[in-house]
Amino acid sequence: MRKQLFAPALCLSLLMVGCSQTRVSPKEYSGFLRNYDQLSEHKTASGESVLRWISPTLRVERYTQVYIAPSQFYPQPQASAQIPDSTLKAVTAYYDVALKRELGKVLSLVDQPGPNTLIVRPAITSVGAHTQSLHFYEYLPVTLVAAGVSSAVGIRDLDSVIATEAAFLDGGTRAVVAEVVRKGTGLPLENDDQVMTADNLKVVLDGWAQDWRDAAVTLKQQNVAAFTGQKSTAP
Repeated sequence: MRKQLFAPALCLSLLMVGCSQTRVSPKEYSGFLRNYDQLSEHKTASGESVLRWISPTLRVERYTQVYIAPSQFYPQPQASAQIPDSTLKAVTAYYDVALKRELGKVLSLVDQPGPNTLIVRPAITSVGAHTQSLHFYEYLPVTLVAAGVSSAVGIRDLDSVIATEAAFLDGGTRAVVAEVVRKGTGLPLENDDQVMTADNLKVVLDGWAQDWRDAAVTLKQQNVAAFTGQKSTAP
């Protein structure tokens, strides 16, 4: 009986490890944000899971401009052979580009915050490579041992994983109006020897920026509809 249950139990544990790579647990909070207790889980327009808080008094339609503070690492990571300093710099640079590209479609970009301005303060709170979870065909008992061996010797693909935390502030009062925490998985690395570049993570950064653009559009439509008494057409 124990032999029959061993493989399914091991498969389940491996599945749980794979899922955990796209969820942020409280022990992973960086301290960048003001208050993590008010966060709750939601689905973005793209269907991804995200932890967020939005002030009930937030009225996005009040903002005509957006100031995006330069993204930063928090805490500052130690560069390594697999994730060199050049990659870290390229990641924050591209994050800035993606946020300005997408949020600039909704609000006018400005170089300094002020009245009627939404301030975005983004941070990269972790970046790394983790052994890729097993594919469904590797759960068969015959291949499970082989898959485990390849993982142990470092020849399995590695998921490139990155996490962010962001605070959104009112440009006039500097009051925090929203906070977000999320994690994503980018393009995989072939093995422990491959160097991670920003290209591995661009798909994640693009997705975050697009979700925040969609969220701004949705909130603006909902706020206007509530004010006018009309039914929102937001998705």
